[in-house]
Amino acid sequence: MDDLFADAPVPVHGIRTGIGGWTYPEWRDNFYPKGLVQKRELEYASRRLTAIEINGTFYGAQKPATYAKWGSETPPGFVFSLKAPRHIVGARALAGTAKQIAGFVEGGIAELGDHLGPLLWQFAPQRRFDAEDVEAFLDLLPDAVDGLSLRHVVEVRHPSFQSEAWLRLARARGVATVFTDSGDYPSFADITGDFVYARLMASRETSATGYPGLQLDAWAKRALQWAAGAAPSDLPYAGSRDAAPVTPRDTFVFFISAAKERNPAAAMALQQRLQAAA
Repeated sequence: MDDLFADAPVPVHGIRTGIGGWTYPEWRDNFYPKGLVQKRELEYASRRLTAIEINGTFYGAQKPATYAKWGSETPPGFVFSLKAPRHIVGARALAGTAKQIAGFVEGGIAELGDHLGPLLWQFAPQRRFDAEDVEAFLDLLPDAVDGLSLRHVVEVRHPSFQSEAWLRLARARGVATVFTDSGDYPSFADITGDFVYARLMASRETSATGYPGLQLDAWAKRALQWAAGAAPSDLPYAGSRDAAPVTPRDTFVFFISAAKERNPAAAMALQQRLQAAA
């Protein structure tokens, strides 16, 4: 069994591919080999992918020892993205969440060390763009914790954020905007931070790799363009596609939701295409 944990992939041109969580029951005897004990699932997943988005932090506080354990079970170079707590992003007034933000950021995430990736702040579909409130919120997001630099990405789910006002604000604060491949939420690929964060949400149960091969080819091409600093011409934009400077960027591509049982295969298939291109 231990030969299953020998090799770990490395990001291609700073591109990381991953999934949300690692304890989904349908991944057992599917993504995970038959007979793999549950306590080793993270160890296995982190040696097949290069990033995992943690959803549990959205629903409840984690202990510092838990973050330390997660980090210890993953190989060098692997990173976790952490979804910020729902009581923060769901607050009526974002500007009044300073104490809650500090509680989350200073609550042990630094125990991940080099495994700490972006912090994802996912707004509810009902939250409209309120420039004053959102600006105050972005100003509360810390740049570092315990000597570790922090990177922030916001997922907006109301069409009112598809505006030049949001793009200017996000760029001024250096905050990335999630690109969401979804028909349910605003989907725009404007680059607003120094990294790119995509959440692909259209996996299909009928495809063994979640996304059909030609679509994965297209996503590999887009990921390589993002990593090189370009803005793919075949994606939608809220503003000017050429507004962001052309500079290499770390790129995160997560397969999330939809036919969730297919997402590990989708992430690995995309990773294989990136490796072949490299």
